[in-house]
This record gives sequence, structure tokens and C-alpha cells, in this order.
Amino acid sequence: MCIKKIVGIFRAVSGTPHPKNFTSAIIAAAGMSERFGGDVTKQMTSLRGVPLLIHTLRAYEEADCIHEIILVAKINEMNAWEQLCREHNITKVTAIVQGGYTRQDSVLCGLDAINPKSKFVAIADGARCLTTPDQIKLVCRAAYKYKAATAAHRSTDTVKIADKKGFIDTTADRDTVWMAQTPQVFRTKLYRAAAYTALKKGYRATDDNSLVENVGHPIRLVECGAQNIKITTREDLAVADGVLCDREKIAIMSSLDNKDDEE
Repeated sequence: MCIKKIVGIFRAVSGTPHPKNFTSAIIAAAGMSERFGGDVTKQMTSLRGVPLLIHTLRAYEEADCIHEIILVAKINEMNAWEQLCREHNITKVTAIVQGGYTRQDSVLCGLDAINPKSKFVAIADGARCLTTPDQIKLVCRAAYKYKAATAAHRSTDTVKIADKKGFIDTTADRDTVWMAQTPQVFRTKLYRAAAYTALKKGYRATDDNSLVENVGHPIRLVECGAQNIKITTREDLAVADGVLCDREKIAIMSSLDNKDDEE
């Protein structure tokens, strides 16, 4: 067996990124931000001096497993995002498309705009501005191996299942409870089949994992920590600001330490 073929087999088994694993990212950022409030949508809200969504886009820009980004936006923000991507050197955005009536519809709009050679699709909430390139790579590697994987975090709380009257019905086994996050990464053919099956049947899902679950395909959970939150309220924005501030301090200290070592 030739060396090239052996390397290819190893990559397939280990989930290592491969040039043939062309991965498209669909960033959903067309929401109305009703729970966030204010005159500006949360994706446009300033976070440490730049629009919140730019932090999300930077993570996917810097993740070497992502080959293109499709941004799904509100129609009245599309021109602004085109300009902002240029200003912040977000070069992987190949299309900015108008969102649909629901998030599920919006992702379908993004799916229609991906490159025909796409092998995997990474679907993400634009409001998860604390996602890191390393987390994206971890989930993509798992998807390359299992065809479907999602960022998630083990629940640290005791989860109660309520009855229809609002009383506790059962207590979930905390060891099996995970909080779903994004990115959610799937083999493109698999996700397209799942999305259009749901469309045909009128099935409405709360996330993209649910669409793939609906066609019976297993999805690998990838621990991505508690910081990978979705910004929903103003309080969440304050948390994100604190996390990013801490990351900046750590980066500065690391840079100084490296400089001292060189000297």
C-alpha cells in the first residue's frame, strides 16, 4: 500500500483536517434580538470596540479547518456587514445572504449559497462570540470522523423535567445531560438530506442537531466548556466582555513572557 494512501486512512480514522474536507461555515445572524432589546440588534452591538458578530467571524476566519463563511443576515444589515468584513479583514466570507422567517429557514438560505465542493457544513449562532478557533477545530475533527458532531457542555446543574402543570415530574440523570452549543458540524450531504426532509414534513427543530436526529443519524458530543455562551440578554453581554478582557490580559502576559525568553 502506498504511503499517500496510508496517510489518508490515518486522517480518516483520527478525524484530522484534510484538504478534501472542504468545510463551509454558515453563520446565522438574522435574528430580531427581541429578548436583547434596544435600538440596535445584538449582532451590531459594540463589544470591546467592535460589533459583537465580528468576534464570532474572527474565530471562523482563524480556524484553518474552515474554507468559506456564508453569513446569513437581516436584509437591512447586509450592506453594512459587507463593509465591516472588509474593515476587519474577514476574507473567508464568500456570500452574505438574506435570512428567512425562522432560524431554520435562515440556515436553509445559507445552505443554498455554499460552494458545490463543500463536504462538511459548520452551522453556528452569530451570537456565540466567545467561540474559539480551537473549539471549532475540535468539533470539525469529530465530524470528519463521525459525520456529525456538536459543541456542547456537560450540565453542572440538576435538571428537573416538569409536567404540564409546572410541577416536577422526573429528575434527569445529570451524567447524561449536555447543553448544546455551536458549531454543529455535519457531512454536507447528510445535513442537506435532513434539512429538506424536515421541510417536506413540516418538522420544526430547535437546533440543527434535531434535524439530523430526526433522520436517525448519531451525533458526537464535543466538550467546549461553559464560556461558549450565546448572547441573549444584556447580562450575557457583560459576561462576554469580562471573558474577552481576561483573554486579552492572558495574551498580553504570554507575549511578554515570550519576549523575556527571547532576550
